[in-house]
Amino acid sequence: MDALDREILSLLQQDGRATMTNVASKVGLSLSACHRRFRDLEASGVIRGFSIDLDLDLLGMPFEALVFVTMKAGDGTAVAAFEEAVAKIPNVVQAHRLFGEPDYQLFVAAASKQHYQELYDQQLSLLPGVQRLTSTLVMKTVVDHHAPI
Repeated sequence: MDALDREILSLLQQDGRATMTNVASKVGLSLSACHRRFRDLEASGVIRGFSIDLDLDLLGMPFEALVFVTMKAGDGTAVAAFEEAVAKIPNVVQAHRLFGEPDYQLFVAAASKQHYQELYDQQLSLLPGVQRLTSTLVMKTVVDHHAPI
């Protein structure tokens, strides 16, 4: 991957709906050369796909929490059971397994404080293998997800 590939990725990360014609003109490539590079980036797995960025506030889910999960055990069976169960909870927007303590970080979106409390009591606290949950509320998103290109 060279500087042109990184520039293409940066432009697409800023606007995933940009046309190849637009991207090619901004990076100074012909349309066919830009297409070739794009296909190579897809084939190599650098570009995994395209998705939409949803506004949780406008979707009625303005209450955001980070939930830190400490597991009772870290064996493969416990980890697999936890990960399978947490993936089924629609309000868990992201889940990351961490090195060290805690074991996981979950990003949870809810409609309200009451809704979050219900999610916590009825789903999160009942996840298999959980020893402890610790929550903190999101005040403001300063940097949204993006790759360091």
